[in-house]
Amino acid sequence: VQLQASGGGLVQAGGSLKLSCAASGSDFSSWIMGWYRQAPGKERELVAIKNNEGNTEYSDSVKGRFTISRDNAKNTVYLQMNSLKPEDTAVYYCHARISILAYWGQGTQVTVSS
Repeated sequence: VQLQASGGGLVQAGGSLKLSCAASGSDFSSWIMGWYRQAPGKERELVAIKNNEGNTEYSDSVKGRFTISRDNAKNTVYLQMNSLKPEDTAVYYCHARISILAYWGQGTQVTVSS
């Protein structure tokens, strides 16, 4: 399993970005997909998860601003980020949970300027 994240960049506060994570492997629709982030000097934290039944979970800090979605035909999960804040600055990682196994993508940097 390989996860390739993309879409990060520099954006002003209040702006938007859309992250993508393309996955290789079979039976993608059964995977639990998520996005995590890690800011400098902080621990990695959950941003959003979408399971194989379409249920979603968001951290309180991004609720109402971020939306996770997936396209099973393209083996891709997305993270639409709106109303970005400087505190959203972090490296964002794609994550896949397949049964008892977990996989991480390489991370994509998101920087929000004030």
